Amino acid sequence: MIIQKQNGKAVPVQNSFKEKFKMVAKTMMGLEEVLADELRAIGAQNIECINRAVLFEGDMRLLYRANYTCRTALAILKPFAEFEANNDQELYDQVYRIKWEKILDVDCTFMIDSTTSGEIFTHSYFAALKTKDAIVDRFRRNFGQRPSIDTENADYKFNLHIRDNQVTLLINSSGDSLHKRGYRQAVGLAPINEVLAAGMIKLTGWKCDTNFYDPMCGSGTLLIEAAMMAMNIPAQYYRGDRFAFKRWKEFNLGEWKSVKQEEDRKIGSTDFDYEIWGNDIDLNVLSQAEKNLQFTKLHKDVMLFNGSFEDQDPPEGRTLIVTNPPYGERIKIEDLNAMYQQLGDTFKRRYGKDCEVWLITSDFEAMKHIGLKPSKKIPLLNGQLDCRFLQFELFEGSLKENRASQGSKGASPVEEERDTGASPVKEERGTGVSPVKKRSTGASPAEEDKGAQPVKEGDTGASPVNDNDND
Repeated sequence: MIIQKQNGKAVPVQNSFKEKFKMVAKTMMGLEEVLADELRAIGAQNIECINRAVLFEGDMRLLYRANYTCRTALAILKPFAEFEANNDQELYDQVYRIKWEKILDVDCTFMIDSTTSGEIFTHSYFAALKTKDAIVDRFRRNFGQRPSIDTENADYKFNLHIRDNQVTLLINSSGDSLHKRGYRQAVGLAPINEVLAAGMIKLTGWKCDTNFYDPMCGSGTLLIEAAMMAMNIPAQYYRGDRFAFKRWKEFNLGEWKSVKQEEDRKIGSTDFDYEIWGNDIDLNVLSQAEKNLQFTKLHKDVMLFNGSFEDQDPPEGRTLIVTNPPYGERIKIEDLNAMYQQLGDTFKRRYGKDCEVWLITSDFEAMKHIGLKPSKKIPLLNGQLDCRFLQFELFEGSLKENRASQGSKGASPVEEERDTGASPVKEERGTGVSPVKKRSTGASPAEEDKGAQPVKEGDTGASPVNDNDND
């Protein structure tokens, strides 16, 4: 404890770093509850789900931890000003009164993302422009110079949110969207968003207690996200130091290193005695998956096969199958209905009662040709595409017979506790591109040089609570 004298009395100095404050975690539609669970697990308090975002409270260490570990967060925002404005001049005046010099310096760059709703402020761009004018005018008047605008790589990203006459200003602590994990060295034509991939896996309820298989793995995003979960690798481990909060005046390097080291020590701390497999018919795109896996040092933990999905068996034993088949949007398929029918036939012919199958699709007509009734349909967005994340229960015999046999147990197959025993693969199948070797010996990713490079992709969202923001 630090003691200071104030008015002749010894009083403890309050550690502002441990003060709790409100935060907003952005996510994608349908993943709010998943993100809330992640935040709850790291100690967040007063959690509330809203549309594509989660409100919560915590201290600065929690802000660091949420950025580093939450797999389904797109950004962590910190509100710092709230006020009412009934017209453009009131907006300008209120923004001007904020002591911006305590937040950023004149030699910094900044940008403003804005979202407006209601009848007072009908143009979000104009509201952002008035906010920018107030900031730079205050700096000009007090310092004779002003910070610059940078819409690509700003030091500070501010979010302006206006609903009717209620204005909230927030600062983005993440910088680039958190879906940019840093491990993508190569991508296919239609790579799935990393946050969406992680969210899909979490929606299945997977506890890293079965095999994992993606029969149409593409460049390997689902495989890598699953392997990172299985190995307890933090979501942003490969991102490097690209976080906006590191540029803040209040940034504490010691606290950040402490949080990061705590999380990195968990890597490989639990045994994962199961298989992670991927398959794809396109050898070129499969080589991209191999390149990404090698970059993450996970290439020894994931087996890749080259071939048609209908010719490849899943791993032996309890297996979660999650896949993102083509929708016909960016990857053109001559007969999409026939491909989905083949998917259903493969589920029934090659996958047995030990398998739980989930797939995401935006083609609601083609999915009818799978020939199986999904037990769950979860609405999700993949970019701008309205999708459904479907679960299929696989079992022997008819659905009627299965339900009758399950009636006495009071649970469906997906509600039963999964077998946690290891199911080693006894014979090699298909054409493996990389062998599976457990990480019982050798260095973990934390012990090897990462060399992560930023991914040059467009940001996936602008506003913390933008109802029209499709990530």
